[in-house]
Amino acid sequence: MGQKKDLTGSEKSKIVRYLAEGCSSLKIAKPLKRDHRTIKRFIQNSQQGRKKRVEKPRRKITAHELRKVKRAAAKMPLATSLAIFQSCNITGVPKSTRCAILRDMAKVRKAERRPPLNKTHKLKRQDWAKKYLKTDFSKVLWTDEMRVSLDGPDGWARGWIGKGQRAPVRLRRQQGGGGVLVWTGIIKDELVGPFRVEDGVKLNSQSYCQFLEDTFFKQWYRKKSASFKKNMIFMQDNAPSHASKYSTAWLARKGIKEEKLMTWPPCSPDLNPIENLWSIIKCEIYKEGKQYTSLNSVWEAVVAAARNVDGEQIKTLTGSMDGRLLSVLAKKGGYIGR
Repeated sequence: MGQKKDLTGSEKSKIVRYLAEGCSSLKIAKPLKRDHRTIKRFIQNSQQGRKKRVEKPRRKITAHELRKVKRAAAKMPLATSLAIFQSCNITGVPKSTRCAILRDMAKVRKAERRPPLNKTHKLKRQDWAKKYLKTDFSKVLWTDEMRVSLDGPDGWARGWIGKGQRAPVRLRRQQGGGGVLVWTGIIKDELVGPFRVEDGVKLNSQSYCQFLEDTFFKQWYRKKSASFKKNMIFMQDNAPSHASKYSTAWLARKGIKEEKLMTWPPCSPDLNPIENLWSIIKCEIYKEGKQYTSLNSVWEAVVAAARNVDGEQIKTLTGSMDGRLLSVLAKKGGYIGR
């Protein structure tokens, strides 16, 4: 005679309900058409507590092995803790111990995303550094655009959640819920803008120039003295709308041409100090995993965060250019730390 199937989830639920009503195992077995010994065995097993976990003695890590782990972690920055320990021929170490050891000597970080640099790019970066090595960078206006979304960068909404507490719920929206394109500039210790690009406008050569006319030139540049305009150097990256013949000719008609328009090497966001300003603003507007419900609200947050950036912070950024140029030359055109 074949063995009967185990109790199903539905049957187990009925047994619990019958027990709550005070029924015996014999009485429960009849409606379920099961042997009363099966019911009795289930009740006994349910009443037995879980077996206590026997803690195994943890493997001790020697000082020599720790040094090997540190060297392996430096050589394999994106490897798992298991892969790092296996490369050192260290076995029998649980994951919790591996992570605790690595936390004392390293920190989990995401890989940085950067445009690839080829030989031509590196040579152009070196030529750029040599060309502007003696430049007075307090007279350079550094500009760029930044898109801010309603949800902020992925992975920023992390924090310490107390035991027994549930993690806060975040809205999940496509493309970060939409966003706002912001243009700004910095020169010496002064912030220019921020200025908001009209929603739905795609920046091509014509719309970019019109945007500069309506914001930068009318609201800031025309208020400056003639001597300031004569000495100012305008910097912009090589985005198609910036570097096109149309935009270059339009800026030339505004008096920004030749030495007053800085040439820019390809794939070089690390050389633009305004990228660090964007980091400061984003950290402020998205702190504690903050999300926004409208484009106007995130724009207001950007304006408030920009106003909180003082002149000393901006001066530190613009004053870092001499060091950046020297770093580019020292690394033969390679990327520099920001």
